[in-house]
Amino acid sequence: MKITKLNKRAMKSLSSLCLLVALQAGLALSTRGAERPNVLFIICDDLNDYIEGFGGHPQTKTPHMARLARSGVCFTQAHCNIPICGPSRASLFSGIYPHNSGCFGFTKWDGYEILKNSRTIMDHFRANGYRTLGTGKLMHHMVRGEWEVFGNPSDYGPFAHDGKDKIAHPAVPSPYREIGAVDGSFGPLVNLSGKKSPGGNPLTWQTGGWARQRELKVKTQSDRDQTADELNGKWAVDQLKVLAKQKGGKPFFMGVGFIRPHTPLVVPKKFFDMFPLGDINLPDIRKGDVEDTHARSVRSIPGGAEPKAARTEDMGSRLFRLLVESYKSREDALRHFIQAYLASIAAVDEQIGRILDVIDTSPLKENTIIVLTSDHGWGMGEKDYLYKNSLWQESTRVPLILRAPGTGKPSGVVTRPVSLIDIYPTLIDLCGLDEKTMKNDKGRPLDGHSLKPLLEKPALGKWSGPDSALTALYKWRMKYNPSQESYSLRSDNWRYIRYENGKEELYATREDSHEWVNLAGDPSHSATLISMRRQLRTRVPSPESNIPPQPAFKPRVVATKKPPAKSDAEAWKDKYFKRYPQADTNKDGTLTWPEYKAHKSALDALQSGGTKPKIKP
Repeated sequence: MKITKLNKRAMKSLSSLCLLVALQAGLALSTRGAERPNVLFIICDDLNDYIEGFGGHPQTKTPHMARLARSGVCFTQAHCNIPICGPSRASLFSGIYPHNSGCFGFTKWDGYEILKNSRTIMDHFRANGYRTLGTGKLMHHMVRGEWEVFGNPSDYGPFAHDGKDKIAHPAVPSPYREIGAVDGSFGPLVNLSGKKSPGGNPLTWQTGGWARQRELKVKTQSDRDQTADELNGKWAVDQLKVLAKQKGGKPFFMGVGFIRPHTPLVVPKKFFDMFPLGDINLPDIRKGDVEDTHARSVRSIPGGAEPKAARTEDMGSRLFRLLVESYKSREDALRHFIQAYLASIAAVDEQIGRILDVIDTSPLKENTIIVLTSDHGWGMGEKDYLYKNSLWQESTRVPLILRAPGTGKPSGVVTRPVSLIDIYPTLIDLCGLDEKTMKNDKGRPLDGHSLKPLLEKPALGKWSGPDSALTALYKWRMKYNPSQESYSLRSDNWRYIRYENGKEELYATREDSHEWVNLAGDPSHSATLISMRRQLRTRVPSPESNIPPQPAFKPRVVATKKPPAKSDAEAWKDKYFKRYPQADTNKDGTLTWPEYKAHKSALDALQSGGTKPKIKP
């Protein structure tokens, strides 16, 4: 009997001990989870370096992004891995280069075998015990199952609507407005009462996803519906307020995708008022800068509504040409567009400020990593180009600010080139997550490198990543061959571009930050050119054929350089200009199509006996 009682007491004590150990283990696990930092990931669309501290435009007003920069680390030479929305976001959120995934275009990212068998950032965080929340435009093709909680889908509005179709903002002149309701539209969000379309139909505002639209009511600037970015800002603020009050539990990963400054550049009027049109500074643009580049030799658009002569233009060249033709001068055209771009950035900055206010006035401040970036940049007329999707600095460079409490150095600045591919491994490192991101053997490990050493020592940190940022170029294809695509490398002192046809560009970025002079044919830089070729061969599959010989280098003399062959239409316009030089109404030495049309109409009226024109034929 004594032995039995003793066994019962021992068994009871052992059970209590096991329960205590289990509770302590569970508590320790819960504590480790709570100690893991939260992550707030903010991504803007088409945002270049036009934010304070990045040197892009001296008049930009982004006090809240600047506030974040003062408390974190700025990467002033961060670059995207492909400068167009869909594949850039696929690469960023998967941590896999386009040449390794095959995703160079707009096919849904989860249709690629490597990507669908690898975890996205948010999926990996969820697999590691995080609560995942998102809203707005994050990945270009939304897969709802990647998130536990999701707020608002992508919404590119507001769009002006004529009762039947979405059209450009009524303030945009032709021919630029004919581009359409997205890329051909910019202007303030104002009451459209009394405004009519070119066809005479009354206008309203609409917004929403591509499948479903709704009216956006604007009575006054203070009495109106919220824009998509304002709704996403509010959603994030509301969620963060709730999360800030919770104690213990899971850490969170939150993604917030703002659509601006993606076109249409339509934001409330108060943001346009911040940038008076006549005061807008223009970027440094060198006349004839496009002439020693080779992008046009590999880029074209099939068909389209433009005349046959324009069908070989790429999107950026077309946007630039039509914008300039729509105003009295190139300078006037760029001022209108840049005003809208700066206004759109200021509108996004306001929403980022609302989010920072919640974090910085709550317990979240000490335990929340914040990432702010963009999917790619945007050219503002440099090299006669107004768009993304080029391998030049304006398109590849993105703002990147990373605040990591306890790790990042406040007001730190990293000048060495990095890229968006490095964000995923950085967050894994900072949060102490499992490094295995493949779902199975058909997936692929991450291609990037953790930026943590550079956060700790921005100037002297020993980073394991490559010496140059790699960017691929999007071109519409049915099938992509990674060895035969176009790429660029951006190192500390050089940008090297190799196009699919073997043509090359080389810029000494330390002395030539605008990338004005292509040195690829200069014999004095042949050693650098050979070195950059070798670097690229180690990064991407090599093309089957050798790079063809480059033409002999000639020092850049823009005024005497032979211009490219002109279309029949342009040649006709030049002949008209020689006959009627007074058609150049702004006396800038160039006859634009609007000037030609105005003079020709007046001349025709005079010759037919109509109203006497105010010209001297």
